[in-house]
Amino acid sequence: MSLDSSPRTYRFVLADILTSGYRVAGKIAVTTHGAMGYMNDPTHSLLEIHDARMARLHMPTKLVDHFELVRTTKSKIHAICLPRREDLGPQGIVRGGFNNVTEYNVRLTTSMFEVDGTMELPGRFDFTALVSEGSREFLPIFNATVTAILIPSLRVQSAGVLVNRKLVDLVALLTQRVKPEITP
Repeated sequence: MSLDSSPRTYRFVLADILTSGYRVAGKIAVTTHGAMGYMNDPTHSLLEIHDARMARLHMPTKLVDHFELVRTTKSKIHAICLPRREDLGPQGIVRGGFNNVTEYNVRLTTSMFEVDGTMELPGRFDFTALVSEGSREFLPIFNATVTAILIPSLRVQSAGVLVNRKLVDLVALLTQRVKPEITP
Protein backbone atom coordinates (compact mmCIF):
# COMPACT_ATOMS: atom_id res chain seq x y z
CA MET A 1 0.00 0.00 0.00
CA SER A 2 1.48 3.31 -1.02
CA LEU A 3 0.11 6.12 1.07
CA ASP A 4 1.21 8.68 -1.53
CA SER A 5 -0.90 7.35 -4.41
CA SER A 6 -4.05 6.32 -2.55
CA PRO A 7 -7.22 8.45 -2.71
CA ARG A 8 -8.32 7.21 0.75
CA THR A 9 -7.69 8.96 4.01
CA TYR A 10 -5.57 6.93 6.38
CA ARG A 11 -4.86 7.34 10.07
CA PHE A 12 -2.27 5.54 12.13
CA VAL A 13 -3.08 3.28 15.07
CA LEU A 14 -0.62 1.70 17.48
CA ALA A 15 -0.29 -2.06 17.18
CA ASP A 16 1.74 -5.03 18.39
CA ILE A 17 2.13 -7.49 15.53
CA LEU A 18 3.04 -11.05 16.50
CA THR A 19 4.60 -13.43 13.99
CA SER A 20 6.12 -16.86 14.59
CA GLY A 21 9.48 -15.32 15.51
CA TYR A 22 9.04 -11.63 16.27
CA ARG A 23 7.01 -9.06 18.13
CA VAL A 24 6.85 -5.81 16.17
CA ALA A 25 5.52 -2.71 17.90
CA GLY A 26 4.65 0.18 15.62
CA LYS A 27 1.91 2.01 13.77
CA ILE A 28 -0.32 0.68 11.02
CA ALA A 29 -2.32 2.80 8.59
CA VAL A 30 -6.05 2.14 8.59
CA THR A 31 -9.06 3.73 6.90
CA THR A 32 -12.37 4.58 8.53
CA HIS A 33 -13.00 0.81 8.56
CA GLY A 34 -10.26 0.38 11.16
CA ALA A 35 -7.77 -2.46 11.47
CA MET A 36 -10.52 -5.05 11.03
CA GLY A 37 -11.53 -3.58 7.68
CA TYR A 38 -7.96 -3.38 6.41
CA MET A 39 -6.82 -6.82 7.61
CA ASN A 40 -9.90 -8.49 6.09
CA ASP A 41 -9.63 -6.61 2.80
CA PRO A 42 -8.86 -9.28 0.17
CA THR A 43 -7.37 -6.68 -2.22
CA HIS A 44 -4.40 -6.07 0.11
CA SER A 45 -2.16 -8.99 1.08
CA LEU A 46 0.62 -6.92 2.66
CA LEU A 47 0.92 -4.92 5.87
CA GLU A 48 3.28 -2.01 6.41
CA ILE A 49 4.35 -1.23 9.97
CA HIS A 50 5.69 2.28 10.46
CA ASP A 51 8.15 3.26 13.22
CA ALA A 52 8.63 -0.46 13.82
CA ARG A 53 10.49 -1.70 16.87
CA MET A 54 11.37 -5.38 16.61
CA ALA A 55 12.03 -7.89 19.39
CA ARG A 56 12.56 -11.64 19.15
CA LEU A 57 9.84 -13.66 20.85
CA HIS A 58 12.27 -15.44 23.16
CA MET A 59 13.57 -12.06 24.41
CA PRO A 60 10.44 -9.87 24.22
CA THR A 61 11.87 -6.91 26.15
CA LYS A 62 15.17 -6.66 24.25
CA LEU A 63 14.94 -4.40 21.22
CA VAL A 64 16.62 -6.03 18.21
CA ASP A 65 16.21 -3.20 15.72
CA HIS A 66 14.18 -0.12 14.85
CA PHE A 67 13.03 0.71 11.30
CA GLU A 68 11.04 3.50 9.70
CA LEU A 69 9.08 0.86 7.81
CA VAL A 70 8.74 -2.93 7.97
CA ARG A 71 6.64 -4.92 5.52
CA THR A 72 5.09 -8.36 5.91
CA THR A 73 2.39 -10.50 4.37
CA LYS A 74 -0.86 -10.80 6.29
CA SER A 75 -0.70 -14.59 6.05
CA LYS A 76 2.42 -14.67 8.27
CA ILE A 77 0.81 -12.69 11.10
CA HIS A 78 -0.54 -14.72 14.03
CA ALA A 79 -2.14 -11.80 15.88
CA ILE A 80 -2.41 -8.02 15.94
CA CYS A 81 -2.94 -6.44 19.36
CA LEU A 82 -4.57 -3.02 19.53
CA PRO A 83 -4.74 -0.85 22.67
CA ARG A 84 -8.28 0.45 22.04
CA ARG A 85 -11.38 -1.42 20.94
CA GLU A 86 -12.25 1.52 18.66
CA ASP A 87 -9.07 0.85 16.64
CA LEU A 88 -10.62 -2.40 15.39
CA GLY A 89 -13.18 -0.36 13.44
CA PRO A 90 -16.87 0.54 13.50
CA GLN A 91 -19.16 -1.85 15.38
CA GLY A 92 -20.97 -2.81 12.18
CA ILE A 93 -17.76 -4.14 10.67
CA VAL A 94 -16.38 -5.70 13.85
CA ARG A 95 -19.67 -7.47 14.62
CA GLY A 96 -20.18 -8.52 11.01
CA GLY A 97 -23.30 -6.39 10.62
CA PHE A 98 -25.16 -8.01 13.49
CA ASN A 99 -26.75 -5.91 16.25
CA ASN A 100 -27.50 -8.74 18.64
CA VAL A 101 -24.49 -10.81 19.55
CA THR A 102 -23.68 -13.31 22.25
CA GLU A 103 -20.41 -13.02 24.16
CA TYR A 104 -18.30 -16.16 24.54
CA ASN A 105 -15.24 -16.37 26.78
CA VAL A 106 -12.75 -18.39 24.78
CA ARG A 107 -9.21 -19.72 24.68
CA LEU A 108 -7.95 -19.77 21.12
CA THR A 109 -4.55 -21.18 20.16
CA THR A 110 -2.21 -21.01 17.21
CA SER A 111 1.05 -22.94 16.95
CA MET A 112 2.81 -20.11 18.81
CA PHE A 113 0.24 -18.29 20.99
CA GLU A 114 -2.68 -18.72 23.35
CA VAL A 115 -5.34 -16.02 23.28
CA ASP A 116 -7.82 -15.70 26.17
CA GLY A 117 -10.65 -13.22 25.72
CA THR A 118 -14.20 -12.61 24.59
CA MET A 119 -15.66 -13.30 21.14
CA GLU A 120 -18.89 -11.68 20.04
CA LEU A 121 -20.85 -13.96 17.72
CA PRO A 122 -24.37 -13.85 16.28
CA GLY A 123 -26.29 -16.70 17.90
CA ARG A 124 -24.74 -19.94 19.02
CA PHE A 125 -21.07 -20.86 18.90
CA ASP A 126 -20.26 -22.69 15.64
CA PHE A 127 -16.61 -23.66 15.26
CA THR A 128 -16.95 -24.76 11.62
CA ALA A 129 -18.48 -21.45 10.57
CA LEU A 130 -15.91 -19.55 12.62
CA VAL A 131 -12.83 -21.02 10.94
CA SER A 132 -14.02 -21.95 7.47
CA GLU A 133 -16.99 -19.84 6.36
CA GLY A 134 -17.22 -16.20 5.41
CA SER A 135 -14.59 -13.83 4.13
CA ARG A 136 -13.00 -12.75 7.41
CA GLU A 137 -9.36 -13.79 7.61
CA PHE A 138 -8.84 -12.17 11.02
CA LEU A 139 -11.13 -12.83 13.98
CA PRO A 140 -11.69 -10.17 16.67
CA ILE A 141 -11.14 -11.10 20.33
CA PHE A 142 -11.90 -8.48 22.99
CA ASN A 143 -10.30 -7.83 26.38
CA ALA A 144 -7.69 -10.38 25.43
CA THR A 145 -4.42 -11.68 26.76
CA VAL A 146 -1.99 -13.15 24.25
CA THR A 147 0.66 -15.47 25.70
CA ALA A 148 3.49 -17.14 23.81
CA ILE A 149 3.19 -20.87 24.43
CA LEU A 150 6.90 -21.61 24.83
CA ILE A 151 7.73 -18.24 26.39
CA PRO A 152 5.04 -17.53 29.03
CA SER A 153 6.85 -14.35 30.07
CA LEU A 154 5.67 -12.84 26.76
CA ARG A 155 2.17 -11.63 27.60
CA VAL A 156 0.33 -8.89 25.77
CA GLN A 157 -2.92 -7.59 27.22
CA SER A 158 -5.08 -5.75 24.77
CA ALA A 159 -8.56 -4.27 24.36
CA GLY A 160 -8.78 -5.84 20.91
CA VAL A 161 -6.85 -8.58 19.15
CA LEU A 162 -7.19 -9.77 15.57
CA VAL A 163 -6.21 -13.44 15.17
CA ASN A 164 -5.40 -15.00 11.81
CA ARG A 165 -8.08 -17.69 11.46
CA LYS A 166 -5.97 -19.74 9.04
CA LEU A 167 -3.44 -20.24 11.85
CA VAL A 168 -5.99 -21.25 14.52
CA ASP A 169 -5.27 -24.70 15.98
CA LEU A 170 -8.14 -24.94 18.44
CA VAL A 171 -10.87 -22.96 20.19
CA ALA A 172 -12.24 -23.83 23.63
CA LEU A 173 -15.17 -22.20 25.39
CA LEU A 174 -14.12 -21.38 28.94
CA THR A 175 -17.64 -22.21 30.16
CA GLN A 176 -17.01 -25.80 29.06
CA ARG A 177 -13.92 -26.16 31.24
CA VAL A 178 -14.11 -29.28 33.41
CA LYS A 179 -14.11 -28.42 37.07
CA PRO A 180 -11.67 -30.43 39.19
CA GLU A 181 -13.26 -33.09 41.35
CA ILE A 182 -13.20 -32.38 45.06
CA THR A 183 -12.20 -35.38 47.11
CA PRO A 184 -13.44 -35.60 50.71
